[in-house]
Amino acid sequence: MKYRRLGHSTLDVSEICLGTMTWGEQNTQAEAFSQLDFALANGVNFVDTAEMYPVPPQQTTQGDTETILGHYMKQRDNRDEIILASKVAAPSGSDRGGYIRSDMTLTWNSIHQAVEDSLNRLQTDYLDLYQVHWPDRATNFFGQLNYSHNEDAAQTPIIETLEALADLVKTGKVRYLGISNETPWGAMRYIQLAEKHNLPKIVSVQNPYNLLNRSYEVSMAEISHRENLPLLAYSPLAFGALTGKYLNDQWPEGARLTLYKRFARYGSDRAQKAIQAYVDLAKEFGLSPAQLALAFVNQRSFVASNIIGATNLEQLKENIQSSQVVISDDMEQRMQELGDEHRIPCP
Repeated sequence: MKYRRLGHSTLDVSEICLGTMTWGEQNTQAEAFSQLDFALANGVNFVDTAEMYPVPPQQTTQGDTETILGHYMKQRDNRDEIILASKVAAPSGSDRGGYIRSDMTLTWNSIHQAVEDSLNRLQTDYLDLYQVHWPDRATNFFGQLNYSHNEDAAQTPIIETLEALADLVKTGKVRYLGISNETPWGAMRYIQLAEKHNLPKIVSVQNPYNLLNRSYEVSMAEISHRENLPLLAYSPLAFGALTGKYLNDQWPEGARLTLYKRFARYGSDRAQKAIQAYVDLAKEFGLSPAQLALAFVNQRSFVASNIIGATNLEQLKENIQSSQVVISDDMEQRMQELGDEHRIPCP
């Protein structure tokens, strides 16, 4: 396993990060414990969760993922072995309140309540990385297109959010700050405000990135390099679509896209053609489609860690083994050719 420094922090995170959003929905606590034991035994030291997990989000299970992770660290007595990341949720659309908190804004009171709730569920007194899950303003994220500016829409100013987060760092409840599902403007605004007001600088951005959605390269990769703000890539297998298991209208029993039809981002005809091309390329080079897709993400210069998720140990083993795959110059050229041919089919 390789390790990389996370931005301006002192954290050396594993190239593979263990995602947790299936725990409490598709995975039981026992299965989550097995995943954690296997991941840590194979060099993973970075675990990412969120207050709204598991996914799909619903009131009856909200917080269960953090609770499971908290039970694990308590039983194994290994909190110090884990670089622990979580996220604070923001309002959804025009809904400024919700079942997670009555006030979902990214204001001081709301953020402090959120972190206290997360720490209690996780049975720890600090988080290594605390991330804003998505912006509290009218902008595009989660694959949304057709940006329409609305200056009058309710929002929390980024400076107010950053000051609240800075207070968490000052009190020791959070070591470092990150953002997620952010735009170039949002990322640069966090950086500029931190510099102007002498506040903690964000050390990472967690956005979607995979062979079907390389929009990060167009809009954010330069920021990652010039501002030392590396990517924590999520959905590197495009909800499992890049494994090829859904090709030709196959719907494996128990698979995520079989269970949850709401996740249609990677199901277009354009996406299917691209997936087939990458599956064929993987076979040509003697790799599984999953390992090819993950190795591609692992070896991008702007990526600090690749957030994988699995519902069983077989998948987890295959995913972690992607860290051992070395992409040859020939393979890299072929993937870039396919990227040009199938240009960002799923932004």
